[in-house]
Amino acid sequence: MARVKWGVLGAAKIGIDRVIPGMLKAANVEVAAIASRDPAKARAAADRLGIATAYGSYEDLLGDPDIQVIYNPLPNNLHVEWTVRAAQAGKHVLCEKPMAMNAADAERLRACPTDRLVMEAFMVRFHPQWIRAREHVRSGRLGEVRALQMLFAYNNPDPANIRNRMETGGGALMDIGCYAMVGGRFLLDADPLRAVALIDRDPVFGTDRLSSAILDFGGGRQMTFAVSTQATRYQRLQVLGTQARLEIVIPVNAPQGEATRILIDDGGTPDGSGAEVETLPASDQYTLQAEAFSRAVLGEETLPWGIEDSILNMRILDALFRSESSGRWEAP
Repeated sequence: MARVKWGVLGAAKIGIDRVIPGMLKAANVEVAAIASRDPAKARAAADRLGIATAYGSYEDLLGDPDIQVIYNPLPNNLHVEWTVRAAQAGKHVLCEKPMAMNAADAERLRACPTDRLVMEAFMVRFHPQWIRAREHVRSGRLGEVRALQMLFAYNNPDPANIRNRMETGGGALMDIGCYAMVGGRFLLDADPLRAVALIDRDPVFGTDRLSSAILDFGGGRQMTFAVSTQATRYQRLQVLGTQARLEIVIPVNAPQGEATRILIDDGGTPDGSGAEVETLPASDQYTLQAEAFSRAVLGEETLPWGIEDSILNMRILDALFRSESSGRWEAP
């Protein structure tokens, strides 16, 4: 099997702990190099993960002629700059979410050469549990889908953490609300027509620590979600149809290399105890994402998401932030 050579920009925690270990299991991926502005940090990450080459600058990595794909897990405010630079250096780019600081920032991605693949790393779109859930929605198993609800929270009050800093694009909506938004788009095969939000901000950090939103997908379909950076750890997704309810038990941080469960409940028992449990085979969504991206680089398949998809994601987030100020529905 042909293997695509990947390089990693930065030694971010999500990359070191989750994404790169998943990539290393991909049959068509070779993680060949990693770069950091701190050479010692790059070398330590390379040694830990068994990566052959460590660079002491991002520029050196982009200049490596053997690297075909760049994985970009840099802070949110650096996503667009280094994605564009990587693409203009001839690399395809998988960039962490959210792709940009806002829609205007994301539109700068149009400077990327059109023959380079650029995709936002929403790994959930490659997980079997989400794919199976969408199959149930599309098949009519749930009847007509009326509502989606998602709750996603963790408790991180550390003022030094990047997720709590405005200048790097921190806050609940940017960090985890984007998963609810993309999940709704994925399951419904549709985009929201308007959005409204209620936001509570940390008085010191300035970031949103609790955000609730409604996305109107038209045709009577709506998604509601609440996300928080300062609440007990929890995540769950519900899809409510006229005939049945579907639940994804761990929708975002599915255990890597383990089986997952979705529940389908026809409402026969008020407490949901009669729900049918569907177990999905053990998988790693980061492995599957890297394999799919590599297949696209090799010309074996086409990815349905690119720069325009990322711009729309940021337009939806922008609409929610505008709603915070206006108190009204806002169109993306």
